[in-house]
Amino acid sequence: MQIHYLSEGNSVLNHFLGQIRNVNVHNDSMRFRRNIERIGEIMAYELSKQLHYAPIEIQTPLGIKNTTEIKDQLVLCSILRAGIPLHLGFLNYFDNAENGFVSAYRHHPNNDDYFDILVQYQAIADINGKNLVLVDPMLATGQSIVAVYNKLMENGTPKEIHIAVVIAAPEGIAYLEEHLPEHCHLWVASLDEKLNEHRYIVPGLGDAGDLAYGNKL
Repeated sequence: MQIHYLSEGNSVLNHFLGQIRNVNVHNDSMRFRRNIERIGEIMAYELSKQLHYAPIEIQTPLGIKNTTEIKDQLVLCSILRAGIPLHLGFLNYFDNAENGFVSAYRHHPNNDDYFDILVQYQAIADINGKNLVLVDPMLATGQSIVAVYNKLMENGTPKEIHIAVVIAAPEGIAYLEEHLPEHCHLWVASLDEKLNEHRYIVPGLGDAGDLAYGNKL
C-alpha cells in the first residue's frame, strides 16, 4: 500500500485539524462540518497529483491555450454518516465524479467492547475501470473500511483505489495493509498515537458523526 501523509509540514491543513479536535469549538456543528469539508478539499487537491491527465486546447478570447484536464473517471464513495462532509469537500473539487454511499457501523451484539461491522445499505455508481475514492474521517481499527471495500468489490473492479481519511491510528493502517491490495493508495491527513481500550483513536477528536450531526441514540 502506498501511504501519503499530508500534515508533516506546516500548512492551513494543520490549522483546520486543530479546530476539529478542539473541545472548545465542538459545540459548533456547522463549523465542524465546514472544517471537515475544507480538509476534504485539501486532500482532493493532493490526490489530484496522482491522477492521469490528457492534453487539451482551450479557446480564450485572444487565442489558444494548451493545458491538461483530468482523464480518469472518478467514483467518490463515503461511509454514512460521518463521511458526508468529507465527501462534499472532495466533490467540490472533483465535480464531475460519480458518487456512492454505504452504511457501516460497529455492532456490539453482547453490549460489551467486542463488535463486528454491519454493512446494510449501498447506492453506488458502476466502478468498473474507474478510480474509486473511498472517504471516511476516522481510521481506527480499519474494519469498517475493509468491510465496505469487500462489499464494493462485489459490484466490479476499479482501475485504481484511493482511500482518504482525516485521522488515523497506526493499528488501523496496519489492518488495511494486511487486508487490502498492495496497489491501494491511502491518504492520511493526520496520524495519531494509538487506539484506547475501547478502540477509539487517541488523542483523536471523539465521534465525528456525532460532532457533525448530533448525538445518536
